[in-house]
Amino acid sequence: MPSWMVSRSSICGVSTEIESRIASLGIELPTPPVPQGSYVPVVRAGDMLFCSGVLPILQGELVNPGIVGSGVTLEQAQEAARVCVANLLANIKAELGTLNRVERFVRLGGFVAAAADFTSHPEVVNAASNLLAEIFGEAGRHARAAVGVASLPRNSCIEIEAVVAVKP
Repeated sequence: MPSWMVSRSSICGVSTEIESRIASLGIELPTPPVPQGSYVPVVRAGDMLFCSGVLPILQGELVNPGIVGSGVTLEQAQEAARVCVANLLANIKAELGTLNRVERFVRLGGFVAAAADFTSHPEVVNAASNLLAEIFGEAGRHARAAVGVASLPRNSCIEIEAVVAVKP
C-alpha cells in the first residue's frame, strides 16, 4: 500500500457519500496544500470552480520528484498523480465544505515533467483520471490534456489542474 494511503479502519468521521467512497478506496484526504506562489487554490465563478495546479505533496514532502523516464518510473509518476488528486479534492472540499456538491469534473489538465524520449504522458495522467472516475462515477469523467514539459515547480514529476461544475 503506498504511503499516502491508509487502512479503512484508521479513518473516522467520514461525513458524506463521496468521502465514504474515498475512504473505501483507502485514501485519506490531506490538509489542503499551502499555495507555492502568489495565487489562490480555487476560484469560484458561478457554478464553476477553477482549481489551480497541485503538486504531489504529502505531509510537506514532494512524492517521487524528478523527470519521468529519467529517474522516475511510469508507476512512480502514476502514484504521484493520485496524490495530486487527493490534494485537488482537499482544496475543493475546503472551498465547498463537502465533496457531495461536485456536479462533475469538466476538464483536467495534467503536466508531466518528462524526458525528451518519454511518450507515455497519457498513461501517467490516466492514474488521476481513473481515480476521479472511481470516486465520482460518470461525474468524474472529463475532458483532458496530458502534456509533457521540461520541468515543473519544485522538481515535481507531475502537476494537475481542474475545472469543476458544482451544485448550488
